[in-house]
Amino acid sequence: MVYIFNALKTNRLLNKGDTIAIGAPVFTPYLEMPELEDYSLNKVEIMSTEDTLWQISDDELNKLRDPNIKAFFLVNPSNPASVKLSDKTLQKIADIANERPDLILLTDDVYGTFTDNFTSLAMLAPKNTILVYSYSKYFGATGWRLGVIAINEHNIFDNMIKDLPESTRQALTKRYSGISLDPANIKFIDRLVADSRAVALNHTAGLSTPQQIQMTLFSLLALLDGGKEYQDNAKRIVRDRYHALMAKSLSTPVITEDNHNGAFYYVEINIQDLATCAYSQDFFAWMAKQYEPLDFLVRLAEENSIVVMPGGGFDAPDWSLRISLANLPQSAYSTISSAINQVLESYYQLYLNDR
Repeated sequence: MVYIFNALKTNRLLNKGDTIAIGAPVFTPYLEMPELEDYSLNKVEIMSTEDTLWQISDDELNKLRDPNIKAFFLVNPSNPASVKLSDKTLQKIADIANERPDLILLTDDVYGTFTDNFTSLAMLAPKNTILVYSYSKYFGATGWRLGVIAINEHNIFDNMIKDLPESTRQALTKRYSGISLDPANIKFIDRLVADSRAVALNHTAGLSTPQQIQMTLFSLLALLDGGKEYQDNAKRIVRDRYHALMAKSLSTPVITEDNHNGAFYYVEINIQDLATCAYSQDFFAWMAKQYEPLDFLVRLAEENSIVVMPGGGFDAPDWSLRISLANLPQSAYSTISSAINQVLESYYQLYLNDR
């Protein structure tokens, strides 16, 4: 993410004051980085909601037709909802990219390997799309920083650089002159690599040899017969944890086996819906008036030693929380489910006493 933001800025494909669209709710840094002084980008959020099973409505997608929006950054499957966009939704985005050949698309597909029949936006709009994928989730290699950035050989980025004003192209030619005999024609993907090490340290860019070997072994496994077995087991593990969590009537599961849209890596629990369904709308109205949304998470941690993430930090509803299904045994999720219900019950008792 950092490399991409920097390379787009350095090569004048995104400039301070430009507007970008972000698919939301989303991994928090995608919301925070554009606001930094380094980039100073304006944001337009393209929202998906639980009401639409975390798909993006046509009204939201139509925002991308605005020529002032230079780029659309997307995490698919989403975080925290852990639901992939349907092929129909992805095709609509690709159709808009065909209408707007200058629209930069970025798709972060890190959770795609946990879904069935996954389609990447990079397959439908290859010329416009920067593809990001990380090995850390699927292979449990968090901390190794194993990931890839892919750009189609025929892409809009190289053409956009060629179309920059002459003075800008001359400045960029000078920037990369120390690493190429033909710096004016360095491809965007190679500029991205060089910029990751401030150009001068281009010879040290990329992963260390142990990291490269580890990533190669992971890739080989995915290509061999054992890769399918590994994927089936990985998907089964997180799905079993999901159903263990939801079995205690936390809410009606949005991710179901029959729609094939779920990555099951995270789950978002809407406390407002849970409180309203389990008790009443009046109870939740009282709860929201008396307490901040984070109070629920703090109480869950203090009383049960259970730490979850606030959904509001991802631009999900304030009264929601995100639970990771990646790092605890299946039995723990039944415990988490019971604890959430117990904490909600404790609020309800306070509500009854206050009446």
